[in-house]
Order: sequence, then C-alpha cells, then structure tokens
Amino acid sequence: MVKEPVRILIVGGGYVGLYTALRLQRKLKPELGRGDVEIVVVSPDPYMTYQPFLPEAAAGSISPRHVVVPLRRVLDGCRVVIGEAQSINHAKRTVTLSTLATAEDGGTEQLTYDELVLAPGSISRTLPIPGLAEYAIGFKTVEEAIGLRNHVIEQMDIASSTRDPAIRDAALTFVFVGGGYAGVEALAELEDMARYTARYYHNVKADDMKWILVEASNRILPEVGEEMGKYTVTQLRRRNIDVRLETRLDSCADRVAVLSDGSRFPTRTVVWTAGVKPHPVLAATDLPLNERGRLKCTAQLAVDGVTHAWGAGDAAAVPDVTAAEPGKETAPNAQHAVRQAKVLGDNIAAALRGQPLQEYAHKYVGSVAALGLHKGVAHVYGRKLKGYPAWFMHRVYHLSRVPTFNRKARVLAEWTLSGLFKREIVSLGSLEHPRAEFELAAGGKPPQDPKGSS
Repeated sequence: MVKEPVRILIVGGGYVGLYTALRLQRKLKPELGRGDVEIVVVSPDPYMTYQPFLPEAAAGSISPRHVVVPLRRVLDGCRVVIGEAQSINHAKRTVTLSTLATAEDGGTEQLTYDELVLAPGSISRTLPIPGLAEYAIGFKTVEEAIGLRNHVIEQMDIASSTRDPAIRDAALTFVFVGGGYAGVEALAELEDMARYTARYYHNVKADDMKWILVEASNRILPEVGEEMGKYTVTQLRRRNIDVRLETRLDSCADRVAVLSDGSRFPTRTVVWTAGVKPHPVLAATDLPLNERGRLKCTAQLAVDGVTHAWGAGDAAAVPDVTAAEPGKETAPNAQHAVRQAKVLGDNIAAALRGQPLQEYAHKYVGSVAALGLHKGVAHVYGRKLKGYPAWFMHRVYHLSRVPTFNRKARVLAEWTLSGLFKREIVSLGSLEHPRAEFELAAGGKPPQDPKGSS
C-alpha cells in the first residue's frame, strides 16, 4: 500500500506564507525529494507584495512588478493554488476554497491537509462612514498604490483643463485618513511626487494643492516614538500639509470630506489607511480566537490547545516572551512576521521529525519611515535619526528584507537610475480599463470608474 505524503497546507501568500514555505523547502528537502511531504500554498494572488515599498511604487521610485515576488518562481518545491479560503474545519482537516475555476459558477472545492499554517494576514479596518465605500481608496495592495498614483496625476490633469474653480479645487484636494506608517508614508511620497509633477503644468502650482492628514489620536507614527512623531508633524506642516490630530472623518458622501472638527473639504480623493483587522476567514474556523479575532497561539507558534495547527503574523496573537510585563503580545508588523516565519518553518519540520520545538523570541529593535525623497525619521536601538540619514537607513533596511536576490538587485538598480534621471510623471490609468477603447469602437459603453478618477 502506497503511503500518502504528509500535506502541509499554508493559507496565505504574504510575509508569513512565503517565508514559512521557503523555510520548509529548505528544511524538508530530503522528505520533499522522496515524496514523503507535500507543501501546498493557497493564496488569492500569485505573488507576495512587499508592502513597505508601496509608497515608493506610488511615487514612481520603484516599478510595480519589483514590489511583488512571484510565488511559483520562488516556491518551486511547493504546489501553489490561486484561490481564497472560505472556511476551515480543523477537526476534519479540510479547507473550503474558492479558486479561479470555481469562482465562475460560484462553487467551491475542498482540500484536505495534515498540518495547517494559517497566515491570511489582515484586511483594511473600515467604519460605517457615509460615502466611504463609494469614494475612498485603500493602500494595502500594489494595485491600490498604482491606481492612486494614476488618480493623483489625473486630478492634476482635470485641474489644469477645467475653468470651473469648484471642480479645480476638489481635484487638487487630497485627504488621507490614518496617521500610521501607510498613511504618512503614502501621503509624503505622493505629495513629493505631485510637487515635482506640478512644474510641468503651466497653470497648476504646488501651492495650489491641499494635502490633509486626518488622525483620530493625538500623535502620528507611534512606532517611532513621541519625539520623532512630533518632528514628523512639524516637517509635514512645513510642506504645507494640513495635519489634523484628534480629528475623525465623519462623512465623504457626495465627494465632500466632513471632519469631526466641522471642516468640510470638497474632494475627489479620500485615502483610507486607518488600521487593519484580522482576515474574515479566521472567524470561519473552529480554531480558538482572542477577543480581537486573532488566533490564540503559543510562543512556539502553535495554535493554543490544538494539534497540527500553526499561526503567525497579523492573524496570530503570539506571546512576547521578551516583554517585561506578562501577557503582552508581539506587534502585528513585518519585522515580527518575517522572523516568526523562520521559527515557524523550523518548528513544523521539527514536529514532523519528533524533535523539540523552539520559542519565538525577538525584541523589537525600532522603526524607520520615509517622508519623501531624502526625508525620513527613525528610532532604532534607542537612537533617533531624522532627515537624510533616516531616509537612507529606511532604504538599506528594506532592501535587506525584500525577498530574493533578484528583487534586491532590481530595486537597487531602479533607485540608482532614479537618482541619475528625472522622475516619471506618466499616468497610466487606462490600464485599469484595458477594453474600454475597444468596447467603445464596437458600439458598447466603456466602463465607468465608480471613484470618478477620470
């Protein structure tokens, strides 16, 4: 009788999914070669997005294809399934999937497994704000980053071509909600890009644009510390960016951003970066969750009280064994996710071989953030940096962290070329509707952008 291979199912192709699969490929190479083990990675996209590079991709400093890592090329020892996990029954060791094939007829398929790695990451945390679903755009995917870049340049085109002052004012008003990494870096990079682009318009000046950052708390970039957060606010305001602390977005219906302080801004651009929440598939499992909807995990990255199930990254509540106070969990960020994935891969390989497991222990060393070209803040190992040194450290750190030598080399080459030549200021918004021109020629109606970006 032929023995079935042990199937390790990894749900998610982000930081944890990719790095865990890479680690398992290396650790279980003999078993994979003999056919004793099979690694299956389920991901809605055929690539992993390196999210810290999204602001630079939006600003045109990095090509979009170099912000992503193709799973099939990197995970040549794994089976990659493009699909979305709808539910998981761990008691029966089955996951219900919606794949590209089944999505056409609304069906699903089931996949069995022996070991489960649940790492679906997180999704944008939204609020029931009028107009948010209709007009706002997120900033978690490469598609959103490039779409936002195209949108910003198109708004400048609209402002340049209209004689209506109301339309012009709305087109040149950009509202970003959320003062964390994503919101601050995206706003700073795009403002930098738009300021440069404005020199090529005869009737649009940099000072004509309104950039507004809305943050509900009393500080931005809490990861870099209070002092560096205050410095960032000062630097942004010096660039005529309107930073509004302790302020919320109450509505963006009818293309008017209404803030809790009573301000109203007609705008065609609202970018929502106000936090994340666990992926909804976690609620569709029989695995234990904490009060915030994250997987309860042990320091060994196993799901607490459950065998043959593992978790890490944004989806997992992992005890921080380096913390002075008990009960503290590791922060849901890339720094922990990448390191957890290596320990997770080692522990799964050890469990299959009957070897002891190790605990995940990593003391958070600090944070870096870019605020546009040659501008940044950093708080690393207790040292505070600002300006060019912080920006340079940001690039060096993330270049060292992006997966594969191929991507490192391409990103470095693009940075070098961008330092030698002028910025690209081209909008390729038509790529989002590639059939529009043909449909119009064939007698149909081209699709309309619900956000009104063109």
